[in-house]
Amino acid sequence: MKTQKMIENIQPPVAKIIPKVLEKFGDVRVDNYFWLKDRENPEVIEYLNKENEYYQKMTAHTQEFQKELFEEMKARIKEDDESVPYLYNGYYYITRFETGKDYPIYSRKRESLSAKEEIMLDCNELAKGKKYFKLSGLSISNDNKLATYAVDLVGRRIYTLEVKNLITGEILSDKIENTTGNSTWANDNQTIFYTTQDANTLRSDTVLKHKIGTDKSKDEVVYFEKDDTFDVAVGKEKSKKYILICSSSTLTTEFRTLLADTPNGRFKVFQKRKRGLEYSISHFEDHFYIVTNKDKATNFKLMKTPESKTSMDNWEDALAHREDVLLEDIDIFRNFLVVSERSNGLSRIRIMPWNGNSEYYLPFESETYTAHATSNVDFDTDILRYAYQSMATPASIIDFNMKTKEKEVKKEQEVLGGTFDKDNYVEERVWATAKDGTQVPISMVYKKGLKKDGKNPLLLYAYGSYGHSMDAYFSSTRLSLLDRGFVYAIAHIRGGEDLGRQWYEGGKLLKKKNTFKDFIDCSKYVIDQKYTSPKHLYAEGGSAGGLLMGVILNMAPKLYHGVIAQVPFVDVATTMLDETIPLTTGEYDEWGNPNVKRYYNYMKSYSPYDNVKSQAYPNMYISTGLHDSQVQYWEPAKWVAKLRTLKTNNTLLFLDTNMDAGHGGASGRFEAIKELAKEFSFLLDLEEIKK
Repeated sequence: MKTQKMIENIQPPVAKIIPKVLEKFGDVRVDNYFWLKDRENPEVIEYLNKENEYYQKMTAHTQEFQKELFEEMKARIKEDDESVPYLYNGYYYITRFETGKDYPIYSRKRESLSAKEEIMLDCNELAKGKKYFKLSGLSISNDNKLATYAVDLVGRRIYTLEVKNLITGEILSDKIENTTGNSTWANDNQTIFYTTQDANTLRSDTVLKHKIGTDKSKDEVVYFEKDDTFDVAVGKEKSKKYILICSSSTLTTEFRTLLADTPNGRFKVFQKRKRGLEYSISHFEDHFYIVTNKDKATNFKLMKTPESKTSMDNWEDALAHREDVLLEDIDIFRNFLVVSERSNGLSRIRIMPWNGNSEYYLPFESETYTAHATSNVDFDTDILRYAYQSMATPASIIDFNMKTKEKEVKKEQEVLGGTFDKDNYVEERVWATAKDGTQVPISMVYKKGLKKDGKNPLLLYAYGSYGHSMDAYFSSTRLSLLDRGFVYAIAHIRGGEDLGRQWYEGGKLLKKKNTFKDFIDCSKYVIDQKYTSPKHLYAEGGSAGGLLMGVILNMAPKLYHGVIAQVPFVDVATTMLDETIPLTTGEYDEWGNPNVKRYYNYMKSYSPYDNVKSQAYPNMYISTGLHDSQVQYWEPAKWVAKLRTLKTNNTLLFLDTNMDAGHGGASGRFEAIKELAKEFSFLLDLEEIKK
């Protein structure tokens, strides 16, 4: 590279080696960097700071370019923007941003959009002087007078719950610390139910009841989840008749219900947990509707039961299971049932009148789109609000009249600057053949005029875990890559739920390696089809997608010129054996329980940290947050330290630690773009694209 001579004398930090012997089932692993786990050790902070200094020095020549990219991406964003108002309980609710400000303003207008605006919470004021700020869980009492909201000032998702009088503007004395941010109101406008978490593992395990104006020490525990593989949440369903407690693990759910008018009553189990039984519930008239996998309904089906008889021996089929269609969710309206489905990797919205009239699907043309029902909080309406976007089409919010079939685009995301035209870009969905013959879809977008000569830079992104479907979506920031000749592609690999529940089942536990092999086969496909070549192919993934990056780096490093791994989960075996780490025990159904030998052996066989070897690796940019509660900072830190000792070539290896943030990165909409500018400049510098 042009800048090589300028930076070759800058030496990376070397982490000291303190061997730690780890043994399981007679298998001995030696972890030389286990000591980096101690966040309180000044030497750990010193090492992370040295890695940050090294990254800054090595990329000093890109600093101006990063600023240009940041300004370019920021300039496409409408700064004084606001959400489409939605009507709920007599008020129109709006979230808006003001020019130059990082955080949202939550406001409302009574009965009419021409009414005077009432600002409920201005996060810019609340965030003043804070290095990190995140607001969550805004919930309004039935009489519209009080609001609960939760604030995280560190990034570890530990929230302080506050209560505000929306009439007087007063913040009440009811401050509750160390919550999950999750709360809901009973119908008496005086009682809130909220959840707290274990101090060490951060598992949401307790539901408490608080009466406004009383001391929090008197709050009553209404439910404690004993099983450490389950989390709990509390909320109110759409008809407002019931408060629900949901206990869930990866494979099993259990609900409890309480009439919202009787907050001092006792919660009743809806259907006792049964391993492998998943269900969610919605109330309508005198029935509950249940989306469930009961009776081996792998792709889920819809059942219903009288609200007085909720155990599953009373459940009856309302929509049968289909082998080729995944039932994802339902929305209940007074006159319509709306069903969200996924077929052949694409989302569909099905409209079903309760009166038995003809049902129909909303029509969508593209193969690289995503559409889903959005803020449909009003029960007594015939208007369905849904969102639509594709890889070349900015996101739209659409109101659809389910009776007349008329639609109104309420808002389309504006791309400022005057140069964007979606017709300048090509969208494609192609299918790569995996080694076992499985067809894996890839969604991609690029600028018109692309030549398939193997010379195009291509960024391939994937996640591939937890049954999380990675839909094709629009990004205005991504245009900074597309307009410089990049192809952007999403690999819909197994481990996600893109092609139904079996797609997820085929990429978890003892089939997890399908996730990694699928990505490698997708990489080979875009090379074979001459969209790109190993000299110009880049890979990116975050969190569990960062695990994916770690594995492909060990398995197929020659396929890639560069890899971006965001908050990567790379020390799988050690983390899954440590039950004190947040989220670990709840993950056994995803990765396996390493206290069982076959699962231990399997996860060790792919764990990126355990499988770093003496070989050439591509260029790498690895990011993390010191306060990350989901993937602890020490995983990428240890990984980088080990890579530095074993990799045999002089490619770039950067560890960039945000010392003020957690799993989601920096707070504030523009700080997030600065992080993106770092990633883009890393890619563009490797391609020697300077403008």
